Parts: sequence; C-alpha cells; structure tokens
Amino acid sequence: MPASETGVNAMIASARGHRLGDLLRRSAARDPGKTALVYGNLRQTFAELDETVNRTANALAERGVTKGDHVALLSHNNHAFVVIRFALARLGAVVVPINFMLNAGEIAYILENAEAVGMVVEDALAGTADAAIGQAGVALKVRGAIREKLEGVPEGWECVQDWMTHADATEPDVDVEDDAPVQMLYTSGTESRPKGALLSARSLYAHYTSCIADGEMSAADVEIHSLPLFHCAQLDCFLTPDLYLGATSIVLPAPDAATLLKTIAEEKVTKLFCPPTVWIALLRHPDFDKTDLSTLRRGYYGASIMPVEIIKELHARIPGIRLFNFYGQTEMSPVATVLKPEDQMRKLGSAGRPAINVETRVVDDDDRPVPPGTVGEIVHRSPHITLGYWKNPEKTAEAFRNGWFHSGDLGVMDEEGYLTVVDRKKDMIKTGGENVASREVEEIIFTHPAVSEVAVFGVAHPKWIEAVMAVIVPRPGLSIAEAEILQYCRERMAGYKAPKLVKVVDSLPKNASGKILKRDLRNAYADLGSGLGG
Repeated sequence: MPASETGVNAMIASARGHRLGDLLRRSAARDPGKTALVYGNLRQTFAELDETVNRTANALAERGVTKGDHVALLSHNNHAFVVIRFALARLGAVVVPINFMLNAGEIAYILENAEAVGMVVEDALAGTADAAIGQAGVALKVRGAIREKLEGVPEGWECVQDWMTHADATEPDVDVEDDAPVQMLYTSGTESRPKGALLSARSLYAHYTSCIADGEMSAADVEIHSLPLFHCAQLDCFLTPDLYLGATSIVLPAPDAATLLKTIAEEKVTKLFCPPTVWIALLRHPDFDKTDLSTLRRGYYGASIMPVEIIKELHARIPGIRLFNFYGQTEMSPVATVLKPEDQMRKLGSAGRPAINVETRVVDDDDRPVPPGTVGEIVHRSPHITLGYWKNPEKTAEAFRNGWFHSGDLGVMDEEGYLTVVDRKKDMIKTGGENVASREVEEIIFTHPAVSEVAVFGVAHPKWIEAVMAVIVPRPGLSIAEAEILQYCRERMAGYKAPKLVKVVDSLPKNASGKILKRDLRNAYADLGSGLGG
C-alpha cells in the first residue's frame, strides 16, 4: 500500500475513532456547565471533570504509563476512582479494578497474573496493597494513593489528588484502536483462580447503547452509584452510561440504606440500581415510608435473582416505579437480557429478552438449540462480549466454542422468547437422581411472611448424594422456627425439592456487590448432611 494511502487510512481511522477516552470530552462539549459528578461536598461539572481527567492522565504519562500497560485500581467508590479509570483510558492503558474485599494473597495473584506495571490504591487499603505487592514480587513504576481516610499519604505512595492538579490540562494525543483492551475484570467463577476478562471500547460502547435503549436512560437522569465500582454492574451499566449521556451521577462509598434514602430525597434522584439484597434492606428500613421517593421513577436490579414477593412489594410501596431486571455476567460487559417494566408482573421471575445488541439461545450439551420450555445452557452472540481471558487460551476457546459465548447458566426460553434463568450449573442440586433448582425453592420460601432473605444450596448426603438446605434470615422483629419452614415447604412442593435442613441466622454472607456467597455457605454447612437419615 502506498505511503500516502496509509497516511489517509490512519487519518480516517482517527476521525472515526470511538475510544473510551472520548466519552467525557464529548459530554463536556455538549453541556460543559452541567453537574457530572457529586461525591460528598465535591461537585464537578462535565468540563471540570474532563479537565481533571486530562491533568491526571498527563501525570500518569509523566510517570511512564503508556498504551497497553495494565494498572490495578484498589479502592472503594470515590471521585478519584472515576478520574483514574478515564485517565488510563486516555492513555490507552488497561484499568484492572480489584475487589477491595480480597486479601493480600488474592490481590497478589491478580497483580502477578495481570502483569501490572502500576497500582492506585485507597489510602486505608495501602497496607494490604503493600503486602500483596511483596507477595507478587512485581516491580511497579507507578504507585498512587487516593487520600480518603488518612491525614498523610502512606509511605512509598504518591498522592493521587496531586496528580489531578498537574500543570498540563491538554488531552494526551494517543492513538487507541476501538477494539484494543481498555479494561480487565477478574471473574470470581468456580475455578480456584479467577480469570481476567478483557473488554474493549467497542465492547463497552455497544453495551452502553443496549443499557440506554433498553433501560430508558436519558441525560435528564440523576442517579446514585453506591454499589462497588470495581464491579461492572455499577460501573458499566449505570455510571458510565450516565456520563456518556450527560446525566448527573452521585457517588456514594457504600450502599447504606439510611444514606441511600436520605440522598434520594435531597438530590431528587430519578433512578437507582440495587441488587435484591439492598432493595430488601431499603424496604425494611424504618425511614422508608417517611422518605420522599416521588422523584424515583426507575429502579434496576440484577447480580442475583429478585424474589417475586419483593417485586410485588416494590410496586406497592413506590407507586409508579418502573422496574428493570438486567441479567448477564462480567464477560458480557455485563448485560445480556432485560426484563422491562411492562413485563415485570406478566413474566414474574423472568430475565427478559435479549438486549438490543445481543442474540441469546438455550442449547443442549452438543450446542444444539432446544425447544421452548426445555432447560439448557444459555449462550450469547454480541459485540458486548469479552475479547477473551487474559493468558488463558484454553478457557477462552472453551467459552467461545462453536461461535457462541457459553455463560455457564442454565435457563429456559418460552414461546415469546423470554428467558428464565433456572440456576448456575454449579447451583443445580442433584438429589436422589432428581435435579432441583435452588431458585425455585427460594421463591416458595420467600412467600412465608416471616422470611426476609433465603439461600438454598446442596450439602453432601450419604444416600441422596446431595440434600437440599435452606439458610434463612427472618424479618426484623419476627422469629421463625426451623421446623415451621420444613413443614411450610413440604406442603408447597414435591418431597424431593423440600429442604431436608434449615438454619435460621442473623445474616447471610455477601460480596461487595450484594450477591449472596453460596460457596461460603456450602463450606460452612458441608458436614451437616452426613448426619441425616434416609
């Protein structure tokens, strides 16, 4: 190809670019004076946030961060988290958000596996980060601490807020391909070690379009972001689409029910995402019925299945709210299907239909589509999907076999194309040769008036291989006997589905995203089934 033609093609590619780093600049150009981000007492317009990102990107570049570098980000939600994410995108670097609940050994594995060259950490987590860096044996050229809780900056770390005042506010001139990796999220999964799922701007923009179109999002929105930003649900279903549209985002460090209710009323919040556990906490809070929730027009849920009884209660106690179920997983950026407001009651328990940029099927073990009403594995095709797993070609090939991404979830598609997620493959309980979907049992237990939360799973049993077990949290002020739940279930479901074991507890283990950790429950109660009779 002649040099002149090569040059023209490069200019065309640059003009057509749709990089993640472009997102804030375009929003700032459209509405520079509008409030983009609120964090505590800090309020930044789109123009101010865009400038802060540029200054931070130039500070990072000065410290040697370049296109393709992997930089870890370990922090609770704050202003700096958002700035660092977009500053790295402007340099073509790959942000690697890390779960702040992990211990030093788990973080060390991610740092080493990701081949991180830099790390940004919230000040209070610097001790854990130091231990992880030592265990990983990685040499980091950049170490930034976000000053949040401590008076000074931890030894060996630079102050990230100082990077934000770098003298150069011009946007870095870095050519980043639309399908180059910009984000790597480590999945928890069932393996002993997590996998790094790579996402590109092309994946993310296709995903944002689906969220905006199917989630009825607009620039007029005011939204709270309280679930962890290290997780793609809050980061890529809600925060970034809001910044893309020009909506106002309020960042909270955690999903505290009292703070959420207070903020909705004070900031006139129009939309809110919570996993089912947080929606339940809001409904049970004593201030719920005293709070002005009249501006809250849309509610979103996901991360785990919403009990049907809670959907009914939300409709009853927030009149007119439009509810959406977003179902998917990290590798899908993460949304795959959406259940819209008009279908919430008509299709109770459904995950909805494929998002606008997604194709979804249910297939058998040979990847052949199964008829409506038949259980199979859920698979997808979409530009949302991960580029693959970092340094793991075997798992990548397995996930993408036959040209479809295999979710690992079991589901049923009805005649109208609505998907119902039966269970994760690993959560299907096999008892006495029969399959029991934990979700089906949970839905029935949720109809008991004294039950606030429930998790159903299998424990080893000498005769039945697995026995069905339920762990229950009662509603505040109410008590419930284990024998009462056992009898309640026996009256409402087939004998093989009814729990053989029930435990009543004060709380269920959850991750930072509000998802119940069934793996922890299985481990905690692993030996109980051995004492059961036939």
